Amino acid sequence: MTQTTPSSVDSKKTPEQSFIEFVKAVIFAVVIAVSVHTIAYKPFNIPSGSMKPTLLVGDYLFVSKFAYGYSRYSLPFSPPLFEGRIFDRKPILGDVIVFRGPNDDRDYVKRLIGMPGDRIQMRDGILHINGQPCPLKQIEDFQSVDEETGELLTYKQFIETLPNGVEHHTIKLMPFGASRWDNTEEYVVPEGHYFGVGDNRDQSADSRILTGIGYIPEQNLIGRADLLFFSMTAKIWQVWLWLTDVRYNRIFTRIK
Repeated sequence: MTQTTPSSVDSKKTPEQSFIEFVKAVIFAVVIAVSVHTIAYKPFNIPSGSMKPTLLVGDYLFVSKFAYGYSRYSLPFSPPLFEGRIFDRKPILGDVIVFRGPNDDRDYVKRLIGMPGDRIQMRDGILHINGQPCPLKQIEDFQSVDEETGELLTYKQFIETLPNGVEHHTIKLMPFGASRWDNTEEYVVPEGHYFGVGDNRDQSADSRILTGIGYIPEQNLIGRADLLFFSMTAKIWQVWLWLTDVRYNRIFTRIK
């Protein structure tokens, strides 16, 4: 006579039990994904060339959401549950920040070059902070394909040093003084706000345009761009090009 052990009975699950376990697993996975997205890191892709040469179109990066604490914009769909920030930590001059646009619902990535109270001005293409020019050291040229025309462009490339000693790369397409944003008014960053510009100084819509992005409210900070985890020249829908158009030298590199 064959005996059925308790373990063999337990292993035979009904379709209803299997479905319930599947639903539980899916819910658990969703909760984990939402928690990581909300608390730790948010994936972000680069849609424009305003941050060349630091970030290129087709770069995919992780944004550290705990770097500056949390605001309503740290949450999915940005519900107005609270004002200000919790676990607030201040960004550092030179950080690459991701933030919600003050005048629209888009997320932007820019270089933080102005803290609350700072005086910012462009003079003949040279960044001045609190009246002092930020030194530029010219290095090798940077070449990149224009995303709109497909034309190969050659930029002058520089290492810019901010007042706190942070160094980063910038590029210029036009001669110094020739761009409309090479000579600006003096901006005074209001309390509770920041000033961000693109590393591609001639081709970036940023805080220099007060009727556009303008000053960035502290509450609108989403996080700090920390790590590139993937990069390719192909469009995301061009699956057949993913392997051949990957920029392998950029994968898992720190963002500076």
